Amino acid sequence: MSAALARRMLLAAQGFGAPRPATVGTRQLGGALARLRLLQLDSVNVYERSHYQPMQARLGGYDKALLDRMTFRPGGAFTEYWAHEAALIPVSDLPLFRWKMAALRAKDTAKGALPKTAGMLDWLLAYLRDHGPTSAGDVEHEANVGGGGWWGWNDVKHGLELLFRWGEVATAGRTRFQRTYALPSQVLPSAVLDAPAVPRDEAIRELVRRAAIALGVGTVSDLADYYRLRVDDTRAAIRELTEAGELRPVRVEGWRDRAWIHRDARRPRRIQAAALLSPFDPLVWDRDRALRHWDFFYRIEIYTPAAKRVHGYYSLPILLDERLVGRLDLKSDRQAGVLRVRSAWREEGDAGAAADPDRIAALVRDAAAWQGLADVEVADRGTLAAELRAALRH
Repeated sequence: MSAALARRMLLAAQGFGAPRPATVGTRQLGGALARLRLLQLDSVNVYERSHYQPMQARLGGYDKALLDRMTFRPGGAFTEYWAHEAALIPVSDLPLFRWKMAALRAKDTAKGALPKTAGMLDWLLAYLRDHGPTSAGDVEHEANVGGGGWWGWNDVKHGLELLFRWGEVATAGRTRFQRTYALPSQVLPSAVLDAPAVPRDEAIRELVRRAAIALGVGTVSDLADYYRLRVDDTRAAIRELTEAGELRPVRVEGWRDRAWIHRDARRPRRIQAAALLSPFDPLVWDRDRALRHWDFFYRIEIYTPAAKRVHGYYSLPILLDERLVGRLDLKSDRQAGVLRVRSAWREEGDAGAAADPDRIAALVRDAAAWQGLADVEVADRGTLAAELRAALRH
């Protein structure tokens, strides 16, 4: 198949190309979540936290409190686990990750990556049983002071995170983005608690099937990355799904590696879309895949010293129809009520030529309105800055 068709299949599978709804409620959000299967979480809040933006990119402006009630409410239909990175997933998917929980327990134990405080894990489980859901900071223990330990965590935080990785502790939502921990029996529905663990090979096969549906077309590495599976496991699952007729091998023009499509994948002739993408949107979180599909070299520069940044601290790719045409470095200045475009760049070549300033200005206005910001200011940095500023004046 052509590379252009592969791009359209990816975009359609990811929910782009359909008309945006007049209003966005829980049904529309639920439909988008069902399509993506997961939303990656990230703590950076300079513009907007990463899990909110994919919904806005596909559906338009919406009330973030609706998504919070769907995803961060204890006992709700969604929960959190290390499905890609830390990610929101349907709570019904948890049995598919029991094998991973067991594997992480074995790995952490073998590495000796346990709290230094003797008996900390058992103590934490007893604490949650007696006190109910709690944040790490509210746990009353002499070790719960200062920093140190794993990733700068003390032994309380370290222990809770290990128990969460192993499935012995679940999330009871987040408050100001801080995770609240609970025993699974305190927050998960009985149908999930009582469900048997899905055997490892069967679970991996199902996760690869879902990745194929979510991506439209993908190589072995693409399908492995969606749920962070091992490549050899993914290859075995692809072979079984292909033999069963669910996946079909294809060659994509310009791609070095063979790819696969799901038998029900859509093959649209055209995609009309306009969106700003989170750096952690499933469409672009795999930087190698973004490079292969769009020749779009993308690196988030949060950890790059300011003087060495090329595009900015938190640049968002700009999707117009079937192309990634540029990127904007955005900051929500909530105190001043201003959306600050700290830099605006168009891509080189044909993609950049398609960077219509008027369409991008409309995206920026929508983003400001969604953020509740009354004004937009564009800094004089980047190859698209002057045109975007002029378009915003219209």
